[in-house]
Amino acid sequence: MCQHQPPCPTADSADREAALLVAHHPEQGWSLLCNGVLLFEDTGELLPDGRIIAPHRPLAGAQVMTAA
Repeated sequence: MCQHQPPCPTADSADREAALLVAHHPEQGWSLLCNGVLLFEDTGELLPDGRIIAPHRPLAGAQVMTAA
């Protein structure tokens, strides 16, 4: 699928999100990567074979501090 040199990571690669953007629609909350992955603004993903990757945002609660 990818014509870039070096080729973009495949949809099955752990670093699939490093593929180049083909289409970017921030107003709709999604982007299409060169490897066929649909990347959503909530960090969820839809792979070309129909598999779903759940959103994987960092936990904001881990960074919250309370005042004494």
